[in-house]
Amino acid sequence: MLVLGGTAEGRRLADTLAARPELRVVSALAGRVSQPRLPAGEVRIGGFDGPDGLAAWLRAERVSAVVDATHPFAARITASAVRAARAVGVPLLVLHRPGWREVAGDRWHWAGSLSEAAELVPPLGRRVLLTTGRQDLGQFAQVRDVWFLVRSIEPPTGPLPARHEVLLDRGPFTVDGECELLRRNGIDLIVSKDSGGDDAKLVAARQLGVPVLLVRRPALPTAHVVSTVEEAADWVSLSTSE
Repeated sequence: MLVLGGTAEGRRLADTLAARPELRVVSALAGRVSQPRLPAGEVRIGGFDGPDGLAAWLRAERVSAVVDATHPFAARITASAVRAARAVGVPLLVLHRPGWREVAGDRWHWAGSLSEAAELVPPLGRRVLLTTGRQDLGQFAQVRDVWFLVRSIEPPTGPLPARHEVLLDRGPFTVDGECELLRRNGIDLIVSKDSGGDDAKLVAARQLGVPVLLVRRPALPTAHVVSTVEEAADWVSLSTSE
């Protein structure tokens, strides 16, 4: 059983499946974080060199089923997983947490891409909390007259906005802590991806009246998709019993 992980849902699923003695569970992590939170069971760190490499690994390890529990914006990995599973004839499930939904009090704006988000920033804010991930910061490098508080788990690489401060931190965060962070830094706009799940910064933004600019998720390839760990665990039981 292969779990393509790196998310809280991937860890929870691996922990659940590893308790079943009839299953050998291997979680694959991309290796982009130096000290990842590891799930139960075996862990493989590093890529597969595309769909052909992943297909070869599935055959060599005689994998019975694959669950893609990667980040909702890991579109390349998901596409590779779909292609590899089809090539080998292995059932595949995509486990993606639901996206965020706007509620009363939210002041949300949407962008179709990171580049579009960068264009929309100047009219919306001058002091921005940027939480799009350290690999995407180059999209904001040309934004002028805006100060960015760049929050990341690992030190950013590549181009950065001209006016910025880096905050290395890892959640989970609290609403009170996020409110204090926004107030202390005079944040008047949050820029993030629609990653889904519980997110204290969105609640804090709602409470303080701070607008949020969200990047929409990439479209999923055709695949069986569920939104909860429980659904995924049930699917594994059915897939590996056939």
